[in-house]
Amino acid sequence: MKLAELGDDRLQCSPEELADALRGAPTAIQVRVLKMHLDRLQLLDQQIQTLDLLAAQMLNQHEDAVIRVAAIPGFGPDAAQQIIAEVGVDADAFPSASQFSSWAGTCPGSEESAEQNQSSRSPKGNRFVRRVLTQAAQAAVKKKGCHFQSVFRRLLPRLGYKGAIWAVANRLGRLLWKVLHDGVHYVEQGQETNPKAKKRRAQKLLQALRKLGYQVSLTPIHSEPLVEGTA
Repeated sequence: MKLAELGDDRLQCSPEELADALRGAPTAIQVRVLKMHLDRLQLLDQQIQTLDLLAAQMLNQHEDAVIRVAAIPGFGPDAAQQIIAEVGVDADAFPSASQFSSWAGTCPGSEESAEQNQSSRSPKGNRFVRRVLTQAAQAAVKKKGCHFQSVFRRLLPRLGYKGAIWAVANRLGRLLWKVLHDGVHYVEQGQETNPKAKKRRAQKLLQALRKLGYQVSLTPIHSEPLVEGTA
């Protein structure tokens, strides 16, 4: 049961079902195969970390943009680097947020109006950016006190889970364009969270950025971002 408690939340089974699946006595060959899978996973993690560091080196001159995007709920340093590498440091290829949203493929279908969705289909777009935005949306709606969590809860009864996540991803895409194109910082408009929780999030973001080689420092003021780049 202790091993089952380590299961990922995304597993579509109950803890009891997972515990039942883990019972038994693995053979020596099965243990060897499991070890091979773990070794492969470790290698992939190392390669991903190396690629993240290389991306940070290439984007070091655009440190401020990376930090601003990383501060958006649901993002972080890795997602910020991926997005900027794909759309540019100022998203100047897109004259408006709506055009960026259309290019990314997060615009709602033509049969959606008044926050009521008759069709969850959306136009084709950049699959990579759409995936990053969707993952960011799934993370943002779990953040307590976040504006996007409130939006998600308001839309959930009407659009269902997938539709509500899609709507949040669309809003995040528009916000992302604004942050990059206009060079602004994200300011949380949702319900104020516990100051200690905000500090922990800032420290976590700070450590992640420094691990990639960025030079950042905390700025404890309300109207400005919690993390700011240094020259």
